[in-house]
Amino acid sequence: MATTLFDDFDPISSKQWKQKIQFELKGADYNETLVWNSPEDIQVKPFYHKDELTNNYSVVTKATEFKICQNIYVYDVEKSIERAIDSLNRGAESLRFTIENEAIDVLNLLENLPLDNITIYFNLSFISIDFVKKLDDFAQKNKAIIYCNLDSIGQLAKDGNWFTTKEKNNFETLNLLSRQTKSISLISIDATLYQNAGANMVQQLAYSIGHVNEYFNRLESINQPIVFEVAVGTNYFFEIAKLRALRILFNLVAKEYNHNLDCNIIASPTKRNKTLYDYNVNMLRTTTECMSAILGGADAIANLPYDALYHKDNEFGDRIARNQLLILKKESYFDKVNNPADGSYYIESLTNQLAEKALTLFKDIESNGGFLKQLNEGIIKRKIQESAEAEQNLFDSGKEILLGTNKYPNKQDRMKHDLELFPFVKQNPRKTLIKPIIEKRLAEKTEQERLNLE
Repeated sequence: MATTLFDDFDPISSKQWKQKIQFELKGADYNETLVWNSPEDIQVKPFYHKDELTNNYSVVTKATEFKICQNIYVYDVEKSIERAIDSLNRGAESLRFTIENEAIDVLNLLENLPLDNITIYFNLSFISIDFVKKLDDFAQKNKAIIYCNLDSIGQLAKDGNWFTTKEKNNFETLNLLSRQTKSISLISIDATLYQNAGANMVQQLAYSIGHVNEYFNRLESINQPIVFEVAVGTNYFFEIAKLRALRILFNLVAKEYNHNLDCNIIASPTKRNKTLYDYNVNMLRTTTECMSAILGGADAIANLPYDALYHKDNEFGDRIARNQLLILKKESYFDKVNNPADGSYYIESLTNQLAEKALTLFKDIESNGGFLKQLNEGIIKRKIQESAEAEQNLFDSGKEILLGTNKYPNKQDRMKHDLELFPFVKQNPRKTLIKPIIEKRLAEKTEQERLNLE
C-alpha cells in the first residue's frame, strides 16, 4: 500500500514555527528583525503557512500557452515584412506592430505574413474607422487573430490630449467601431504607463481596473477580449502576484457587466530600472522580469532589448532579447506547467493582499467620481508622482540598488559616443487638456551627471 512520507511526521502549526524562530533570535525583536514593509504597505514575513492563508482568490494562469512576441515599428512596410518573417523564423510566436501613420498599407503587411497560429497586435497612434475596418475584414476573411490595441484613455493620460477623430468624441468613435467590427479585439489598457512613471503595484492594479471600468461604462458593448499591456518590474515574487491579482480583479469587475471573456495580458519589462551605463546588467533584469511575467500568467511577452534606451532598433539587440525568452521556454521549461505559483503560500498571500488593497483603492476612486474624473483633475498624476518621488529618494540614498549605477559603478565606462537615441525625459511644451503622466527612469539624473563629466 502506498504511504505518504509526511504521515510519519506530526504537523507543525505557524505558531510553533514562530516560537522556534523567536527562540533562535535570542531576544531580538521578531518584527523588527525579520519582517519588512513593501512600498505597497504589505508586511513581508520570514515564512508563510497554510493555516494563515485566508480569503484565497481563485485564478487560472496558463504558462504553457504564453507566446514570445516581437515588437516591430512600421515605417517601411517591405522592411517590416522582412523583419517580421525573420523574427518568426527565429522563434517569435506573435507580433506587435506600432503604426503611427494611417497611410501605411496594412493589408500589404498582413498579406505577406504567415498567419497560422500567430497572434498579431497593433498599437495605433490614431483612431481611424476605415483603417480598423480593413483589419477586421482581413481577420474575418483569413481567420487571423488580431488585437487592435485602441486606448483613448491611455492616450489622454500619456499625451495630455485625446485622439483626433471626426466624431464628437473618442467614445463615440469606439462605439461605432464596436458595432461595425466582428472579428478583432478593439480595446486595450496601457498599464505600462503607470509602472514606468513610478506607481506602486497597488496603484498600478487599481488604476488599470479603474481604466477598464470607464470603457465598460461608456461603450455599448465589448464582445471581444480586452488587452492589458503591462510592465513588469524587478521585485520577482511581487510581480508574479501582481499579474495574478490583475486577472482576478478584471474578472470581478467584468462579471458585473456580464462580460465573460478573460483578458489578454501582454507583458514587457519595465523601463524604470533600466540603465545607460553598465547596460549588460539590463539583460539580467529583463530575464527575471520575463520569468515573473511567465509565472504570473501573461499571454504574450515582448522582451525589452538590453540596448533599447540608447540604440535604434537593431537585429542584434532584438535577437538577444528574443533568445532570452527562447531559453526560458525551450531550455528552462517554463512552459511545461500551468498555474505554477499555486501552492506557494507566499505568492498566494501576496496575490490576495495586492488584490484586496487595489480593490479598496478602486472603490475609493469610483466613490469620488471615477478614474477619468480623477485623471482630468490631476489626482492620478499627483498620486503617481508621490510614489515615484518616494522610490527616487530610496534610489538616491542608495537604499534601492541598481548595480553598475548607484552600486559598484564602473568609472571608466563611457557612453556619450554610443548614443543613437536621447535616453532621458523629452521636453515638448504644447497645449494639452491635462498634464500628462510622464515616464521617467530612476537613473536619469545620475546618468546625465556622468555624461557631462565624460
